[in-house]
Formats: sequence, structure tokens, C-alpha cells
Amino acid sequence: MLQAPALAAPVVATLAARTRAQAIVPIGSGVPVAVLLPGVSRDDSFLIAANEAGCDAAFVPVDRKLADVRIVAMDMDSTLITIECIDEIAHFKGIKPEVAAITASAMRGEIDFAQSLTRRVALLAGLPVADLAAVYDERLRISPGAARMLAGFKAVGAVTVLVSGGFTFFTERLRARLGLDVTLANTFEVRDDRLTGRVEGAIVDAEAKAAAVRDLKARHRGLAVALGDGANDLPMFREAEVSIAYRAKPVVRAAATHALDFCDLDGALNLFR
Repeated sequence: MLQAPALAAPVVATLAARTRAQAIVPIGSGVPVAVLLPGVSRDDSFLIAANEAGCDAAFVPVDRKLADVRIVAMDMDSTLITIECIDEIAHFKGIKPEVAAITASAMRGEIDFAQSLTRRVALLAGLPVADLAAVYDERLRISPGAARMLAGFKAVGAVTVLVSGGFTFFTERLRARLGLDVTLANTFEVRDDRLTGRVEGAIVDAEAKAAAVRDLKARHRGLAVALGDGANDLPMFREAEVSIAYRAKPVVRAAATHALDFCDLDGALNLFR
């Protein structure tokens, strides 16, 4: 399967010839533009060639049906939404570069996530809770294609799950806004309408996200799909039958079943028959 925000006919023809595809079959409609190349033998060099041509490509089993998806678990920051919330919160204290550097290191898997979160939250001590609302209202944007992706998965009866190392202030608002079924995230400790610099209870880290997917799989039989971009999504990816790296760090992209580097989130729907 080959897809992109725009697919030039010469690019498709070249890639189809390279794979010795039996045909070029358009699938779906609108954006992303997608085609199915049936009868292709797996050759990962094709994925590299497609990526170099600005396309997302995937080898999709013929028996992987959209109707079989029962769980769709998503990361929040830089996946379902376009920002890293904690970095934008730090802007209001004038320390965004410092916090963003820690975030980026954690997402690349260079430092322990829980320790990095503790460090970052501590730097936010004293910040008014009102600044969180400013981040949500002024800076948070839903990732392109998210609404269509969610509608497609919901239409077949899948449970939509937002599992985040971020914060409930944002996940609960997104739950109401997007009609998500389940959310899991951290909670800021607050005193006198200001952040204390601590998290309430146990930190939702990579293992907690994986455990949430594992628990849901025990109750919902069918395919589990996971989408994310950072290293703390890798244990969750291992719990899913289909993992999708979205605009992801190299370590995550390498471990995922598929990657969306060019298409929006609704490109995930084309990874099923």
C-alpha cells in the first residue's frame, strides 16, 4: 500500500514497476491519496524508496480487516495533538527551552521517562493553574486527520483510548471534545491554585501505558492498534498487533509495524483492508 498527501502518477508508476505489482488499485477517496499494489513480495528496500519519494508505504496483510479492530490506543503529545503540553506550559514561566530539551531527550529514549517528568514538573512549581487553560485554549491543536481517523475506527466499534505521560488537565478535555472512551494520564498536584512542582500518585510512564492496553485486550477481543511518537510508547507498541509511528523519533519508527511520516493521522485507516 502506498499513500501520500499527493501521489504523482510517475512516482506511483515507478514504485509499482519496482515491486512488480500486478496492478495499481486506488483505495479510499480524498486525502491522503492511496493505492494498493497487489501481489507484491516483501522487500524493505521498497519502503526506503517510497520514503525517499515522499510517500508512506506499508506491506498490509490481506486478512487484516478494519472491522476486526477493537482497541485504538493513542499517545497525546505530538501524536493526537501537535504540541508537547509541558513544553508550552514552561513557556509561561520563561523556561521552555530548558524543559523542551529534557522532553526531547526522553522521547528519544536517552533518559528515563519518569525521572525526566519529575525534573520537568519540578521546574513548573509556582505556576498558576490558569496558565494550563491558556495552553489548552491558545496553543493546543488537534493533529490533522485525527477526527477522520477516530470516526473510522469508531464506526467499526473500536474502543478509543488516550494513554499519555502528559496530564489529565488536557486528556479529560480532549475526551469530552473528541468522544474518547478511555483516558489515562498524570495529575498535577495543586495548592492555592498553583502547581506545587509534584505529580499526584504514581507516574504514568511507559509501562503504565502498556499495562492499560494489556488490560483492555483482556476485555475486548480483536486487533489492538497503538499510535505514538516517543520512546515511552514502545512498551505499548509491543502490546498491540499493529503499531503506527506517527512523525516519530528514529528509535520508535524502527520498532513500529508501520510509519506515517508524510500522511496525516487518517492515513492509519489505509493500513487495514
